[in-house]
Amino acid sequence: MQAVRHVVCALSGGVDSAVAALLLRRRGYQVTGVFMKNWDSLDEHGVCTADKDCEDAYRVCQILDIPFHQVSYIKEYWNDVFSDFLNEYEKGRTPNPDIVCNKHIKFSCFFHYAVDNLGADAIATGHYARTSLEDEEVFQQKHIKRPEGLFRNRFEVRNAVKLLQAADSFKDQTFFLSQVSQDALRRTIFPLGGLTKQFVKKIAAENRLHHVLQKKESMGMCFVGKRNFEHFLLQYLQPRPGHFISIEDNKVLGTHKGWFLYTLGQRANIGGLREPWYVVEKDGVKGNVFVAPRKDHPALYRDLLRTSRVHWITEEPPAALVRDKMMECHFRFRHQMALVPCVLTLNQDGTVWVTAVQAVHALATGQLHIPKGFRDLPVPGVAPVTVPLGRGTLTLKTLPSEAAGCPRPLLSCSAAAKPCSPGSSAAWRSEHGPRPRGDHSAPACPGLAPCGTPNARVSLPYSLLCSTKGTSAWAAGRSCGWGRLPTHSRRASTEVGWPSRTPVMAQKMAQACVPCPDRRSC
Repeated sequence: MQAVRHVVCALSGGVDSAVAALLLRRRGYQVTGVFMKNWDSLDEHGVCTADKDCEDAYRVCQILDIPFHQVSYIKEYWNDVFSDFLNEYEKGRTPNPDIVCNKHIKFSCFFHYAVDNLGADAIATGHYARTSLEDEEVFQQKHIKRPEGLFRNRFEVRNAVKLLQAADSFKDQTFFLSQVSQDALRRTIFPLGGLTKQFVKKIAAENRLHHVLQKKESMGMCFVGKRNFEHFLLQYLQPRPGHFISIEDNKVLGTHKGWFLYTLGQRANIGGLREPWYVVEKDGVKGNVFVAPRKDHPALYRDLLRTSRVHWITEEPPAALVRDKMMECHFRFRHQMALVPCVLTLNQDGTVWVTAVQAVHALATGQLHIPKGFRDLPVPGVAPVTVPLGRGTLTLKTLPSEAAGCPRPLLSCSAAAKPCSPGSSAAWRSEHGPRPRGDHSAPACPGLAPCGTPNARVSLPYSLLCSTKGTSAWAAGRSCGWGRLPTHSRRASTEVGWPSRTPVMAQKMAQACVPCPDRRSC
């Protein structure tokens, strides 16, 4: 007779984790509930919410008649999650602590505690997500050592577990699980993956779980809760006063306590102004925050980004991306945002260029880029965005089409931070070949590049890669051609008939590019 499987379920004191534990009991498993305390502080009203959540989790275990354990990961949370969160903000980035918390706390510390200390066959959480494994397959999983290096041995046969979207697309939480390790994912059950939130509430109401059903939806940072964000950050970071400056006329509109307190698209609280203004850019050197008078201002839109090294959930890039160095898919960088069609370009160092079919709104450095496939929408990987913001990186802006008399949205450039040496142009040509010239015969847009031609190269404009004294060749009106792909891969740097290979990229290239209207916009 087969022994009863032991599943350790993380309980937060909320309705989702409570119903997850209930469903595991109904499946006949031996269930143990564990509450994690990861933050030791009071909220702004002097109430320790963790204690109340712990009491609610304990009541759930009493109702379900299952063992209850409490563990503390306050030190681990501070070192691995919160310190990283503060460091990222101090650099002007926009991190997502919930993703990092799941990676280091729930699916590392808690996972090892459940397996090593409680003898769990599997763990479970109340996340709305699914994997490619059924329960019995989860119980059969054994620990497999992670491969070293960027890519695994190509002759090794291993069926990686996929992270799949939940049935409830609105509540889907795969965004927050996108850095979970393959080892943890193999031993995890998500009982709510096939249910909707409304049905989960119905189950709770029918099974005497009213005390968690009546609680408000958890908001704010993982384990920290909802706070006055500016006041909360300034408890840990030194204020760095600066100015709010209009992006349109460089007029000083007001002052702030720190440029790191703001992220792109956020409404700026500027005293004395009736109309709302929104953050479109930050200057970490001078401490200024640039704002625009509209939330849909063109300066807030970008369609090209570069990630840091990608964490692939399957531990390696998709086969199509490795083979072709390019792959069409979808991505998002905020929870619940609509998926955006894009093209990934793999670099040799493990980073990825992402070209969106349509410009996206308020994409900031440090936000996590989550690519997704087409069919069952697995989540192949995640990486922080390193472009388009930050000193020493490239900043892409969409400018008003009427600025250059063109009918399409324009893509502008910011000069590279490091000026080129006198021989840089010649060095570029000797290494990469001649740049494609602008099609000056186009009547609507002088200098329009022939990006829609079959053999057009697609990448950053040459002027983004080389500038002298802050004035790009593009701004000087010399050329609007596109250089080759910015990667060390020889295969990726060859000319390809793009329209026949990737229709999405062909559509992007058909929009072409134009010179910067003036130096200020660069």
